Amino acid sequence: MEQTNFPSNPAGEVIYGPDTANAVRTFLASVFSYMSMALVISGVMAWLFATNEGLKSYLYQIDPVSGQIMGNTILGWVVMFAPLGLVFLMGGMVNKLSGATLLAVFIGFATLMGMSLSSIFLVYTLGSVTNVFFMTAVVFGLMAVAGYTTKTDLTKLGSILMIGLIGIIIASVINMFIGSSAMDYIISIIGVVIFTGLTAYDVQKLKRMGGQVVNGTETAQKMALMGALSLYLDFINLFLMLLRLFGRRD
Repeated sequence: MEQTNFPSNPAGEVIYGPDTANAVRTFLASVFSYMSMALVISGVMAWLFATNEGLKSYLYQIDPVSGQIMGNTILGWVVMFAPLGLVFLMGGMVNKLSGATLLAVFIGFATLMGMSLSSIFLVYTLGSVTNVFFMTAVVFGLMAVAGYTTKTDLTKLGSILMIGLIGIIIASVINMFIGSSAMDYIISIIGVVIFTGLTAYDVQKLKRMGGQVVNGTETAQKMALMGALSLYLDFINLFLMLLRLFGRRD
């Protein structure tokens, strides 16, 4: 769920402008604004569906006697896999969707992700979720600054990290059947390394785009949304990997 496509130049629309620091800052401000909005939406939805018994029952099968969660409802399974479908929709249809439609899909994605992430509040203590979130924010922020300020070209590093990402996805699927706690621990450690690196790589890539795009155009909005999607996925995956390492269970 990491790689995202960016809109190409529509016929007749000029999207490239002067490479200025102001253009970069304006573009990245839009990217991080969209990303922050998505994180807030996801956080609110996760909390609501974890703490409201009525909403929780839509996603989880709850034993009426013990109150324990027995599994997912049909809607719960849909919510679990729907965000992946929306990522593919945004990436595959970015040049065909309008900016407003792409924004609506992005908000829908963040909403469904939040509903899906409600499960973490049912597994981990609120204190550990909060602590790991702030830990993630610090690590993400440091790597974002590193990606923005470094003079080193991270293109080759990005390619290596993508190979590593594919590797941990395959390993995670295998471990679903094996159920090895040791492998889960190793996957989480490698995942932290990969997503911290991808954060720096993605920010550098977006910085370069910001120097080319003409802010205020629909294409600039779509590029900012796709950039926000990339960084959102970096943040959430880093958060989940750190939570698996440091989260305390109920």
